[in-house]
Amino acid sequence: MNKLIAFGCGLLFGFGLFVSGMADPAKVLGFLDLSRLADGSWDPALMAVMGGALAVFLPGYLLWVKPRAEQGAKPAAGDAYHLPLSQAIDGRLLGGAALFGLGWGVAGLCPGPALASLGTGHLTILAFVLSMAAGIRLACAWRPKAAVSLPGQR
Repeated sequence: MNKLIAFGCGLLFGFGLFVSGMADPAKVLGFLDLSRLADGSWDPALMAVMGGALAVFLPGYLLWVKPRAEQGAKPAAGDAYHLPLSQAIDGRLLGGAALFGLGWGVAGLCPGPALASLGTGHLTILAFVLSMAAGIRLACAWRPKAAVSLPGQR
């Protein structure tokens, strides 16, 4: 049942990415390219998408997930809540954020939209996902104690 719920959530997430334009690299690059402010061609639409996502996520997290996780309660679909163990802002976090931002800014893709877009058949998206997978494997080999298990890898 948990796999069915995860599949449904993934479908809903992917659908939302396509409907919002987040899966379109050209739209993402149009949002991230602030030099377009000067000529009026900057596209702020994705700011509303991100704001809407936060407006849905934050109340649910702060009022439901976090209090229950702190009490040791189990989620409806899963063995436990998996919240970050550290709140430290360190070099690894900053480096990872910089790599994420660079990849997003150069390709107009980040992991979620890239995976959702695999079915489009674009070779650039396939190359992005294969490069991302290779990078994940390299990171796990380089720092095995920092690696986390992904669903299905227990």
